[in-house]
Amino acid sequence: MNCGHIIIERQSLSQFIVIFSSPSSELCSALPTVLVLASGRGARFTASGGTTHKLQALLGGQTVLERTLAAVQASGLPWHLEQQGLAGMGDSIAAAVAATAGAAGWLVLPADLPLVRSETLLEVARALARHPVVVPVFEGQRGHPVGFDARCGPDLRNLKGNRGGAQVIAAWGAIELIVNDAGVCFDIDTVSDLARAQVVWDGSRSTPEKR
Repeated sequence: MNCGHIIIERQSLSQFIVIFSSPSSELCSALPTVLVLASGRGARFTASGGTTHKLQALLGGQTVLERTLAAVQASGLPWHLEQQGLAGMGDSIAAAVAATAGAAGWLVLPADLPLVRSETLLEVARALARHPVVVPVFEGQRGHPVGFDARCGPDLRNLKGNRGGAQVIAAWGAIELIVNDAGVCFDIDTVSDLARAQVVWDGSRSTPEKR
């Protein structure tokens, strides 16, 4: 399943040119769009000793953002990168949904989840065909991407502040989707998080490819 051709060119550690051609298949119009949220300031990372923005930190030779985008691209789902530098996660979701108004639904994925698997994105997308809101859960812990179908669009466009989509999740009665993917909960907030992610990444390189 492939919705158009995606090219990511890194101009520098902080600038990406993303080219996403229009899907050529009608199938793509029925697929949810992955919203990669990359607007956060990453203050906790720098406060913990980081010398760069957390999304620009290296993990296995690529930046955290590149790792997350690679998983999204591998899923074959259409996607949108939101990096306007908006104040809160709610504002970022609202802007990204407004920019993809024709989507059949959305998978909200913070950009600091570089270990999430492409297969998990597809699991959430499939579940979203049967439920208005889908939340992945790994070992009892809720994570991302959270899936919202098109009916949630008006509520998502009205979000503001730092609570993200919590109020929309509550209003629509989300179902929990059990997944075998620790990456849904493994966000990079501090330097120690990055070090732990590197250990996990190195370990995954010694086993058959899972992404």
